[in-house]
Amino acid sequence: MTNSRQVAGSRQQLRDLDALGIPAADARVYTALLGHPRTRAVDLAEQCGLSAQQASRALSRLATGGLASRVPGRPARYLAAPPDIALGGLAAERAAELRGARAAIEDLMEVHREASRFTHPAELVEVVTGAENIDSRVRRLQDSARTQIRGFDRPPYVSAPGGNLGHEHRRLTDGVAYRVIYDREAIALPGRLHGDILVSGTHGERSRVRPELPIKMVLADEQTAVIPISSSPHVVDAAYIIHASALLDALVTLFEAEWDRAVPLNEALSHDSPGSDPETNELLALLAAGQTDAGIGRALGWSPRTTQRRVRRLMTELNATTRFQAGMNARERGWL
Repeated sequence: MTNSRQVAGSRQQLRDLDALGIPAADARVYTALLGHPRTRAVDLAEQCGLSAQQASRALSRLATGGLASRVPGRPARYLAAPPDIALGGLAAERAAELRGARAAIEDLMEVHREASRFTHPAELVEVVTGAENIDSRVRRLQDSARTQIRGFDRPPYVSAPGGNLGHEHRRLTDGVAYRVIYDREAIALPGRLHGDILVSGTHGERSRVRPELPIKMVLADEQTAVIPISSSPHVVDAAYIIHASALLDALVTLFEAEWDRAVPLNEALSHDSPGSDPETNELLALLAAGQTDAGIGRALGWSPRTTQRRVRRLMTELNATTRFQAGMNARERGWL
């Protein structure tokens, strides 16, 4: 009996064959023929939900393309070609076409960059309004990056924090680096640290934290940036899209300066760091970032009493009387 997992797998296989340029009917017939060698056209039609004429035409196209062949004898029966031979060649052709397309994109980008040298200054900055439009442009900006995405992460947000996890993971898998600086308000959002930031770190994002950040920002390579027009702490309803220019260069410099000052979260929160335990490491990183007791409690899901007790215990362990001294002593011990 066919179960739901098999049906889902079959549908995925058909989509994958469609990516190779094989029509849906042909893909169904080929897949059925693989599982039932030496089958008649009429039987394949019944298995695939096609008319006899549709199945015959699909078999004819498959035979022409080298994906199937007729077995000698009567009645006419058909045999599927091995996938590694039949489909491997098609996959190689598609890969070559994609390489050619990428090369063409590079050539077109060179033309675009050359033309952009003479772009009117007014065209170097766009204005985008509406949360959905801003979110769409940020996603497109991430898709356009070839080497790295850099960002200042602080409230407010155009979409729920953590909603970009899947998109970021795909880009990290593509080899695009992510470096993000979070301000203490971003980390203090309930569930944000464990449900988003730490998960991103396991995927490869490099993250740091600062008590405050001057702006929200997303940078793609040295080509494009998105920053809010308003500094409102409540809503982002309009944004600047800044293209390659002296202004963009200044934003890149600003990011790198903040990055150098920020506390590395990945190292501080790693479970094999010299700190006592994962929760202690998290607490230490939040303290070093200038987080308040209330912010620590929200970030880690602790009550005010638990937060105060854990802070006092950590400061005692570090032989510190102030939070600044605790941070300095932690750095000396290699905990940060």
